[in-house]
Amino acid sequence: MSDPRQYFTFADNGEPLELDCGRSFGPVTLAYETWGRLNKKKSNVILILHAFSGDSHVASHEDADLQANGPGWWEAMVGPGKGIDTDKYFVLCVNILGSCSGSTGPSSINPETGKPYGLDFPVVTIGDMVKAQKKLIDFLGISKLYAVVGGSVGGMQVLQWCIRYPEMVRAAIPLATTMRHSALCIAFNEVARQAIMTDPKWRQGKYPEDDPPELGLAVARMIGHITYLSDEAMHRKFGRRLQERDDLSFRFESDFQVESYLNYQGTKFVRRFDANSLLYITKASDYFDLNKEGDRAINLLAGTVTKFLVISFTSDWLYPTYQSRELVQALKRNGCDVSFCEIHADCGHDAFLLPDERLINLISGFLNGVENDE
Repeated sequence: MSDPRQYFTFADNGEPLELDCGRSFGPVTLAYETWGRLNKKKSNVILILHAFSGDSHVASHEDADLQANGPGWWEAMVGPGKGIDTDKYFVLCVNILGSCSGSTGPSSINPETGKPYGLDFPVVTIGDMVKAQKKLIDFLGISKLYAVVGGSVGGMQVLQWCIRYPEMVRAAIPLATTMRHSALCIAFNEVARQAIMTDPKWRQGKYPEDDPPELGLAVARMIGHITYLSDEAMHRKFGRRLQERDDLSFRFESDFQVESYLNYQGTKFVRRFDANSLLYITKASDYFDLNKEGDRAINLLAGTVTKFLVISFTSDWLYPTYQSRELVQALKRNGCDVSFCEIHADCGHDAFLLPDERLINLISGFLNGVENDE
């Protein structure tokens, strides 16, 4: 099985990446994957930005040697003839800075010590992630992006791209996202971080690869996973059904199916994600704020030619529709060309990841409209 990821390393020649925290950092490696063909003008590039625990594998590859890697996290949306049509567009997805799926993060080896960075890794922001992505785009010789698309934390990156590099982005599709975290989101993230940091195996971030803080990370994932669902979805999927028994155990076991499901999700997550990366990425999302009083970064979009499609979902209580409406209003105040759609869905925040013909047609139609404006 071949690795579909490609790797780009920069900031390793005396030109470090200048981070928002004030630190200079390098070297930096970004893992990325591509689909489709780049046209001669390099004008058909769609950059897809993943959510907090995602990676670069947004869809399966047609190459037989890469098919064994299986479907991607947005398989229903990306591919030949799909909503984001890889017969028409050159699709690029980059694993974010601070993650653990090929890009430089706290689990990467610090060249100065020969050991994982751990908490010596700098605190990064959504802006830093986008700044690193821009280095890759420059390396690939791409001067303009046909569209940037992303949901949740990926949607934050979409907005950051539009603010930092407005001349490069023709169209933007932020889904199920926000201009800044509410107190509720910050609270959930802090509980998740505390679950990890109070696990004795965390060892102040210096845990060995073969003995990570599994319990703390699993609990953190369970907390997060609850926020991705909705009351309707959980009722439909689990209700109060018992797990493989006819009566209550009267012990502290997983009596209910929903308990067993959350335990399974936590255990599965531990096998693929790094605990320190969760700390860093949730902190970056908490720091994100485009509507800060006295320093509204969203106002930098005044006069931009970027076309926006903002999408929310009715049952998303993590980033509810009122936050998308606030984003739309801010874009309109700045004279932006913006369309908005709230999709009725009962599956919560995760709705943007699930197969939905309405969403597929909406995104496909919007992208075709951008093309017709050429």
